[in-house]
Amino acid sequence: MESRAFGRSGLHASVIGLGTWPIGGARYGPSDDRDALAAIAAALDRGITCFDTAPSYGNGHAEELLGRALGARRHDTVVVTKGGLVWNERSQVLGRTSRRETLTAQLEASLRRLRTGYVDLFLIHWPDAATPFADVMETLERLVEAGKARHTGVSNFTGEQLRACAAARPGRLVADQISLSLFDRRWARDVSAACADLEIGIMAYGPLAHGLLTGTLRHTTGFDNTDWRKAGTLFGQPLLAPGNLERNLEVVDRLAAVARRCSITLPQLALAWVLSQPQVTTALVGARTPAEVDGAAGAAGVRLPDAAVAEIETIMRDAAGLTTTLPV
Repeated sequence: MESRAFGRSGLHASVIGLGTWPIGGARYGPSDDRDALAAIAAALDRGITCFDTAPSYGNGHAEELLGRALGARRHDTVVVTKGGLVWNERSQVLGRTSRRETLTAQLEASLRRLRTGYVDLFLIHWPDAATPFADVMETLERLVEAGKARHTGVSNFTGEQLRACAAARPGRLVADQISLSLFDRRWARDVSAACADLEIGIMAYGPLAHGLLTGTLRHTTGFDNTDWRKAGTLFGQPLLAPGNLERNLEVVDRLAAVARRCSITLPQLALAWVLSQPQVTTALVGARTPAEVDGAAGAAGVRLPDAAVAEIETIMRDAAGLTTTLPV
């Protein structure tokens, strides 16, 4: 599978990565551990090297599954985890803190669950307004010096926040993980220029709009009570709210028709579009089964014709529930 570098860091990752929030078993509905382990194995077999997780994904359960599944193949992979959130026993986020003692303790616990001595990339999950960026960057520096992380980055940081971090420690950040899909371009509009100037790669999460671009959702789809999507709002965008969902399903059907004409699946079309965006290093897919992994892996190497891209843009004008406000 094709791989791309995070700026000039020397760190390369497969263009399709596996995101593990859904397999944590909390806030994304039920997940079967056997299927999850098989999905990770399938990802490895398909050449996926990038695996993204976080301790808040099922109170560490996603990290435990990932560590168990990688086993002896861990050193062939790019393992990414995060720190800086506070959550409860149901994995509901209660707050943010990027204090040194918190980040250090969280990373140590993650390493134990992942069964490894280091992660390839450690991210600040969400910006913490109470901790100066200079202090956060110094903490990240110390974690690298201690050998606990090879590289560091952030997640859900704005372009302005990226520049402030870079001013404190030039060259330390190699990635910003942001929401990016056909239905959510807010972050990319804000951070792309900063990422280019600072030579920071973008890790795109939610490239399938958290299920909307899989083609499996219907008007009658019901979400489990533990599934965060049940509220109808995806990171500040009411894409699944009544009225909006019906319109967006029509948009999805039209996109699927474009995909068929390109001889690819709808998820592959959505992923190929994300991978064509500036500064994107990898697109993270929250697959729970080997079949979902296989489908996503097929997007690697897909190049959308100009005519298809133009048609996609026309179709997306009819999407409902899009917002421009960043949920920071």
